[in-house]
Amino acid sequence: MADGDAHPEDPAERPDPEQPRARAAALEGEQARPPRHRLTSFLAAVLIVVGCVLAPLSVIAVWAADELGDTDRYVATVAPLASNPEVQNAVANRATDALMTHLDLPALLSEAVPQDRPRLQKALGGRLGDSLEEAVRSFVHDKARAVAASDAFKTVWTDANRRIHSSLDKALTGSGGGAVQLKNDTVTLDLAPLIDQVRTRLVDAGMSVAAHIPTVHTDFTLVRSEQVGKARTYVRLLQLAGNWLPVLAVVLIAAGVLLSVRRRRALVAGCLGVAVATGVLGIGLRAFRVIYLDRLPADVSQGAAGAVYDALTHFLQTTVRMVVALGVVIALGAWLTGPGRHAGLVRRLWTSGIGAVRVTADRAGLRTGPVGPFVRRHRTWLTWILVALSLLVYLLWSYPTGWVVVGIALCLLFLLAVVEFLAAEPSASPGEQAAAGASA
Repeated sequence: MADGDAHPEDPAERPDPEQPRARAAALEGEQARPPRHRLTSFLAAVLIVVGCVLAPLSVIAVWAADELGDTDRYVATVAPLASNPEVQNAVANRATDALMTHLDLPALLSEAVPQDRPRLQKALGGRLGDSLEEAVRSFVHDKARAVAASDAFKTVWTDANRRIHSSLDKALTGSGGGAVQLKNDTVTLDLAPLIDQVRTRLVDAGMSVAAHIPTVHTDFTLVRSEQVGKARTYVRLLQLAGNWLPVLAVVLIAAGVLLSVRRRRALVAGCLGVAVATGVLGIGLRAFRVIYLDRLPADVSQGAAGAVYDALTHFLQTTVRMVVALGVVIALGAWLTGPGRHAGLVRRLWTSGIGAVRVTADRAGLRTGPVGPFVRRHRTWLTWILVALSLLVYLLWSYPTGWVVVGIALCLLFLLAVVEFLAAEPSASPGEQAAAGASA
C-alpha cells in the first residue's frame, strides 16, 4: 500500500454527532434548573440535627413514662432483684445490723427458758464464751439470709413493689411518702416486713428473747447519688413529655428530609445520626454506672448497687439498642434502594442470585403456575404491602427490642426474596429449547 493511500477510519474513533447535542441539552437543563436554596438546605439540616439530638432524650422520656406510669412494667423490672445473690446478701446484712442493735446479749441466755437453752446452744454452735456476739450475729445473719433467699421474700418483694409503685413515682418526681422515699438524695426501701420474718425465725429456732424485739424500721438503699435531687426535676419533665417527644423527633427529621434536595441521602444521614446519638446515650449509661459505683460510700454493697442500677436501666438499655438497630436498618434500606454504584451492585447480586435459584427450580420441574404472572404484574404493590405490614408489626409490638427489629427486617427480606423469586421470568424447559433450536 502506498504512503499516500488513506487509511480506513476506525468507526470507534469517529466522533459521535449526537454527543455535542447531548452536552448542550445537559447544559441547558442545568441552566434551567432552579438554584439550590441555601436557606432551605440550612433549615433542613437544622431540623435533622435537632431531631437527632432529641432522639436520646426521647428514649429517656419513654423510659420515664413507662417505668413510672406502668405498674406492671415497673414490677417486671425490679422483680428479678429478689433473686440476685448480691441483693439478698446486702438485705440480710442490713437486717442483721438492725436486729443486733435491739438484742440484749448479756440477758440473752438468762432470759432463755430452760427447755429452749439446749436448742439455742446447739444453734449457736456451742460458742457462748467470749465470742457470744460473733456467734449471735452469725446466727441472725444465717436466718436473715435464708429469709432473703426464700420464695416468701420474693412474694413480699414483688407485692411490696407493686403497692409502692406510686410512692416511687412520688420519690422520683419530688415528693416523699410510702415505703419508698427520697431523703437527702437517697431512694430507700423500708425492710420492716423482712425483719419481722427474720424475728419469727429466730424465735422458732430457740431465741425466744427475739420475740421482745419491737417492729424495726430500717432503710435499704436503692439509689444514692448527689445528683438524684437534681435529676428528679428532669425526670419529671421527661415524664410529662412522655411519648410525644419521640413523635416530635420523628416529625423534625421527616420535615428535614422533605426539605432536602437529596432526600434519600438526607434520610440515610438522619437515621444514622439518630443511631449514633442514641448509641452515645447507651455508652453514657455504662460510663455513669462506673462513676456512680465509685462514688458510693464504703458501707454500701457494690454488687447490690450495681444490680439495682442494671435493673432500673435495663429497659432503657433495651430501648437504646432497639433505636440503634432501627436507625441502621432504615438507613441501610434507603441506601440499598438508591442509585449509587455500590447499591446497584448489591441489587444486581441479589437479583442474579434469586434468578439462579429460579432457573434451578425450573430445571427441577417446579412451576409457579398463575401465581408467577400475577406477582409480576403486581410486584410493586406487593412490595409496598409487605413493607407496610412490617411497619405495622413493629408499631403493634408492645416493647420491641433490637433483636425484634432485626428479626422483622430479616423476615421482610425473606418475603421480598420470595416475591422476586415468583416474579422472575421462568426459564425455558429443555424440550422448549430443543423446539426453538429446530425452528431456527
